[in-house]
Amino acid sequence: PVIVDADWIDQAIRVGTGLATGLLIGVERGFSLRAKPEGTRVAGVRTFTLIGMTGGLAGLIGSLGGMAWAAAAIVAGALAMLVIAYAPKLRVEGDATSPIAACATLGLSVLAGAGNPGLAIAMAAVVVLVLALREELHGFVDHMDARDMKALARFAVIALAVLPFLPNRRMGPFDAWNPATLWWVVVLVTGFSFAGYVANRIFGARHGTIATALIGGAYSSTAVTQSLAQRLGSEDASGAEPAGIALASAVMFLRVIVLVALLATRMLADFVIVVAPAVLVAWLAGWWLYRRAPIGKEGTQPGNPIALVPALGFVVFIAVAAVIARWAEGRFGQDGIAMLLFLMGSMDVDASIVTAGGLPTEAISAPLAAIAIGGTIVANMAVKIGVTFAYARGKGWSAGMALITSTLVLAGTIVVRWISLTPQ
Repeated sequence: PVIVDADWIDQAIRVGTGLATGLLIGVERGFSLRAKPEGTRVAGVRTFTLIGMTGGLAGLIGSLGGMAWAAAAIVAGALAMLVIAYAPKLRVEGDATSPIAACATLGLSVLAGAGNPGLAIAMAAVVVLVLALREELHGFVDHMDARDMKALARFAVIALAVLPFLPNRRMGPFDAWNPATLWWVVVLVTGFSFAGYVANRIFGARHGTIATALIGGAYSSTAVTQSLAQRLGSEDASGAEPAGIALASAVMFLRVIVLVALLATRMLADFVIVVAPAVLVAWLAGWWLYRRAPIGKEGTQPGNPIALVPALGFVVFIAVAAVIARWAEGRFGQDGIAMLLFLMGSMDVDASIVTAGGLPTEAISAPLAAIAIGGTIVANMAVKIGVTFAYARGKGWSAGMALITSTLVLAGTIVVRWISLTPQ
């Protein structure tokens, strides 16, 4: 039998991954710089591939006992060569993308050679993606203004500057609080808001009222409803506002399903059973109004959703609700918890979902929790129906009827589901 040296195979994979890293990034650089005259490019596919192989060898040598100095010398020599080669180009063109890509290639290939080939090749793919999206990223920056930059900074603080420092253990009254989990919920919910806001800023003005409703509904269907209903009641209506109002709520249904899937997974199947008919009706009504409506040239931009004070208020609300839910669990049983979820959801559907997901399995059954969350959506839809008629007045009948229809279907499904769970 042929005996294969396992160490040799592992070392070959490491160096081979370094070489593949250089080849992958080199292909993108070669494609991007293909229009430059021959002889003016410092590095192309072959050079980047060799950089990757060099880094892989350096990483492998450094992982061998007592050879770290040799690896450091190889890396330092490669970096010195890159500096000498790219320095004149930087002075003339002022574009540091290719030299930075070459340094990234060297670093990732060293990582592969040192024993982390999976992470290295994954990060190489990310580097290629960033390089290939040059026009899209520049276009994104061109669309930004000072308000957008502040939104980005606020989300960065919420998502990155707080979470790493929070303890990941239960504490507080009734052991109801896990600080890391509570803040992760804030990151998730505001992440939905930020993604929708960014997409709206990029695409809203181009694709009009319908796109604004679809994108804005992912983070605040109530805000979109108020904005479009106000415009519908004014002289500036484009005719697409009723479809936008209906579609924003249709998107909201999908958003809530996604949140349940992420935060309260055990009740997902029961929740889908409760809301599926209403989801179908909401999308059919939105599609019907969309077919009848002209597409506006401009969208209504909802306000900036990323604000620190509301985010802090949200996490405080969640924390208080978690304590009350733990207290109610032992005092009132699952019927009391269901009523608590409904009352909370009347103020904030997301908070109700988060609280349901944080309860132990024995606290409330999944079908009953799904009914309670469905009831919160009915309350939320009732608010939007009122907003539509209050702002649009007589012009809001078609949009209002679309919302009323899906709400009645949801309420009917909840009643049927409740009856099926009630002991005969």
